[in-house]
Amino acid sequence: MLSHRLPLARVLRSGRPPRPSKPTKTLPNQRLFTQNSQLLLVSGATPRPQLPFLHPAAGGRPPPVVPRSQLQYRLARLLTTERKLYFKDQLWKGAKYTVYGWAALIFLAMISFGIQSEVAERRFPAPPEWTKWSRFHYHTTKTREDPDPNSGLIDWSKIGNEYLELLRRLEDPSIDGQGVRPILQDEGDLYIAGIGKAGLDVSAKSEPWRRGYYTCLMGIAKAAENRDGWVDDTTRNLVFPPELVVGPSNPRPKPVPYGAMAAPREEDCVPAFEPAETYYMKILTTLGFSTRQRLDAALAYADWLDFKGLSSPAEEMYDWGLDIAMGALPVGVNDVVDIKTGVINSKATCISSNVLLATTSLAYHHARNKNLAAALPIFLSVLRARRQLPKSTSAITEPKSQADSPWSAVFSFFRSLIVTPPYPEAPRTGDETPIRTPASISEEAAVMSHIGEILFASSGPSSFAKMTSNTTVGPPIPTTATAGQLKNQQTGLSWTRDAVDLAEATIDSADKDDQEARDKCSECLAVGMENWSSMVSKLLKDERQARAGPQQKGGSNWFWGSSATTEEEEGRWEREAKVVDARLRSVRKILVREADRKDNVAGFFQ
Repeated sequence: MLSHRLPLARVLRSGRPPRPSKPTKTLPNQRLFTQNSQLLLVSGATPRPQLPFLHPAAGGRPPPVVPRSQLQYRLARLLTTERKLYFKDQLWKGAKYTVYGWAALIFLAMISFGIQSEVAERRFPAPPEWTKWSRFHYHTTKTREDPDPNSGLIDWSKIGNEYLELLRRLEDPSIDGQGVRPILQDEGDLYIAGIGKAGLDVSAKSEPWRRGYYTCLMGIAKAAENRDGWVDDTTRNLVFPPELVVGPSNPRPKPVPYGAMAAPREEDCVPAFEPAETYYMKILTTLGFSTRQRLDAALAYADWLDFKGLSSPAEEMYDWGLDIAMGALPVGVNDVVDIKTGVINSKATCISSNVLLATTSLAYHHARNKNLAAALPIFLSVLRARRQLPKSTSAITEPKSQADSPWSAVFSFFRSLIVTPPYPEAPRTGDETPIRTPASISEEAAVMSHIGEILFASSGPSSFAKMTSNTTVGPPIPTTATAGQLKNQQTGLSWTRDAVDLAEATIDSADKDDQEARDKCSECLAVGMENWSSMVSKLLKDERQARAGPQQKGGSNWFWGSSATTEEEEGRWEREAKVVDARLRSVRKILVREADRKDNVAGFFQ
């Protein structure tokens, strides 16, 4: 009884109205069985699947049945609604991530290009008024001048082409050549017979622009020197050395290296670059360059002629360089340098850096052509002039400011990473009188080393080999000529030894920040030690040859012995060789230290 009353009492006590009847839902449209989706399971009740063959079409005639292949049937079974949505979602994600990836790669490439451009700008500053592409060509060319890290070679063909493109932009009035005009505006461009186009008038441009233009011309001339005689195959746009060209002018061409392109034919070739003298003469005839720039071009052209074996034209070019240097002096020409001999007057009161450079280069030319009688007086006059230079005043010590604090140094470091440093200041023109600085002293040591080399070389044949000895056993008696030759050798050795001592003392006392002086001293120290070692080796060899002669003649008279003077003379160069070996070890440490310092300074920008 109780179990039947409980539900009824619970219903009566609730007092809630009865739930309304459930409204009738509209049934969805009929869908094919193969197109049903599991998403419909969450909806209301659905009717039984209506298959097409259970519902014949009205009208009596059934619709035409389109035959379906097995592939279409399987594809229709695979491409369900869920899979279509999945494929769409995956395609959208793939396209989105692809766009994101390419955008990231493009941004990274732009960042990398910007960093490389900034590093190149710090290593090789370009004039700020050049356009972006001209600066890009300049940086690319200067970077390619470094040897390849794998092969150690320099592709001068690409360097020359880059410089030519830069030159075209600099001389184009519509790009970077605004204000550049011919020397004679009424007659247009001038041409030098056998050379080519003369220079232009760039005096209206700024000093940084002119300095960059000069660097471009000198770079093309250097590339033309390294590609002298090379040809360009017009059919393949490739550059080949002249010994590989097949044609009447080269009946026996060299075989091309393994893996290289086939040798070009002579009828398809044109010169890759114009001769180097074309660009040197263009610099010499350009208006707007400084005295030092024109002098450097003249000396480089003369050195190139010397390399080609044209000593007479080279000497004329050295004389031209000396005229350029003396033309900028405020005093008379005859009061400074003798035009015929190139010797600096001992009473000259105004000697510029350009005069010292021109006369020293002329002495090098005479020494290379074995004209020692003309080279030695010039070197001696240059050494005398350098020793008479006014000494540099003591550096004024500036009081320490807040810029020397550690935090200021850190701030300056990070600021240097963000802010591009200004363009370097203009170098000296060379017309001023130099002062006696560590760099000048290192050049003085180099001159002393060359004087010692000339004195040693002018002694002629070996002195010990020409010595004559008596029939009796005893020390060899040198002739008067042989004694003079030995004296010249000893004098040259003494000059070289003094040059090494001066260079080593200068490099030890030079300031750590004076990179120019330390580099010159290192070079002079290396050359001086090499000459010193070669001289001692030659004298030691001659000494041993002279020692072996009397011993062979006086074999039966061995009991006579030899005097103390003979023992001292025989052991002199052996002791000198030991001194040189010990000095080489100490100098090698200095050179290694300086090389490491130079690499550390340049390593930040490489």
